[in-house]
Amino acid sequence: MSEETRCKVKICGITSIHDACLAADAGADYIGVLVDVAASERTMKTTQAVEIASGSPIPTVLLLYNRTTSDIQDTVSQIQPFAVQLLGQETPQQVEELKRDATCQFWKSVYLPAGSPENVDKSAVHVQMQAYHNAGADYLLFDTVDISIDPPRYGGTGKRYDWGLAAELISESPLPVFLAGGIRPDNVKAAIENISPYGIDLCSGVEASKGVKDKQKLEQLMGQVRNIKL
Repeated sequence: MSEETRCKVKICGITSIHDACLAADAGADYIGVLVDVAASERTMKTTQAVEIASGSPIPTVLLLYNRTTSDIQDTVSQIQPFAVQLLGQETPQQVEELKRDATCQFWKSVYLPAGSPENVDKSAVHVQMQAYHNAGADYLLFDTVDISIDPPRYGGTGKRYDWGLAAELISESPLPVFLAGGIRPDNVKAAIENISPYGIDLCSGVEASKGVKDKQKLEQLMGQVRNIKL
């Protein structure tokens, strides 16, 4: 499979230029940097994110959570990322507002609960996906919400939702979708072959320790991705 046609890969939770370079050297397409996301152990300050984004050999996606439109615009102007991934409960109206004067792409996380799919309102997810498409979002990302804890954790859980449900929703999505949540080098092949996402997005599955990426795991992951026959 050529590099142009293979599944895209975003390595998230990057906390240093060194790890950005590890991801790039392994062949990843994007890095993800969390900025002032209080719930995450991998969050960076704006000044740190500026340094990582300017030093990364591959495009940087900033992850922001429930920020005001003006806050997001200020952060974009300081860091100048390739894209912003909105992690929270940002509305389609806010996405539309951001896209009016956008200097970067805007991606939106859509959350599915960990475990079995019985409590997922598929029609509501369809409506949500269509609304973000209509608002001008560039990509969607399916990630896990862990509702077993209080407050619930949105993303960064390392847990999986039902992949059969994800495959169904992705096949019907009006936008290309990145798949996140519990992906590792040992299951990435099955994820891509069974679900056919546009891209995959992972963090803890390629870490040596929290916030520190593992060169060997990154290389194993990308080796698996390149060997997939679609």
